[in-house]
Amino acid sequence: MSLLEIRNLVVEFTTARGVFRAVDGLDLTLDTGSILGIVGESGSGKSVAMLAVMGLIAWPGRVHADALRFAGVDLLHLTPRQRRRLIGKDMAMVFQEPTSSLNPCYPIGWQIAEALRAHHSVDRRAVRELVIDLLRQVGIPAPETRLNAFPHQLSGGMNQRVMIAMAIACNPLLLIADEPTTALDVTIQKQILELLVSLQRERDMTLVLITHDMGVVAETAHRVVVMYAGQMVEEASADHLFAAPRHPYTGALLDALPERAPDGQRLPTIPGVVPGIDDRPTGCVFHPRCSFATDLCTSQTPEISRGETQRFRCHFPLQEPAPCQS
Repeated sequence: MSLLEIRNLVVEFTTARGVFRAVDGLDLTLDTGSILGIVGESGSGKSVAMLAVMGLIAWPGRVHADALRFAGVDLLHLTPRQRRRLIGKDMAMVFQEPTSSLNPCYPIGWQIAEALRAHHSVDRRAVRELVIDLLRQVGIPAPETRLNAFPHQLSGGMNQRVMIAMAIACNPLLLIADEPTTALDVTIQKQILELLVSLQRERDMTLVLITHDMGVVAETAHRVVVMYAGQMVEEASADHLFAAPRHPYTGALLDALPERAPDGQRLPTIPGVVPGIDDRPTGCVFHPRCSFATDLCTSQTPEISRGETQRFRCHFPLQEPAPCQS
């Protein structure tokens, strides 16, 4: 069953130098209970696309889509009151910098309780017990003693756990985690990812994991969307994407993984940077950095093609491996 349906999503920002299209024609369908990884370099439009789903694109941003539906609800035509009822209850987001997301002036217990009170009618004693239980679920030790702690009194990993507790407080159907481990050390990163996946399984949530770490995606996601310069360039199941990428950008990202580098050799890199408003190319947006580009790539924008297991946007996709001979 489809929980989220996105058709031709466009997010634009008006600037002094013109209109910048941060998300350019994204199509995506997300099934209930699945884990989707969205990957790409910084500036690829990963976070902006999900902020548009959440209704968090502020002026001068503009959101257009042929369809943007969540659990049968048309997100494009919600009133502010209707959106407030939805966000935080059925749809929640964990942001990449917890210390910026939490209010430094209030204890963490009060902030989690506020999320509960916004969507449920519960008395003070019941709220306190619910908050303690949530802190326990996200692995915060001695939660009773942490209720009155302020964000600055906790570590980055603890604050991220508090953010996750706030996000799952109302049992959302969809949880979006935007680079949830960026500011954390490697050991804590693994713990947070394991926590998110275990919560997704226990609650049968749909989880969207935004990251630039292909290793994280390989360990957690069922399906993967690769974005570049605002466009989806490839979508596939995680198994097929890692075994046989079709888009050169996906292949280059995988080639840059340390575990794929031959012993004693330098890791391959992708020359150049993601284009902005001043240097966006004609034709395929990846062609200035692609070693397979031809004149066709510089002049004509590729359409989405469907392979046996993947969708990809490329004139000259990488070849699938030949089937094994028995």
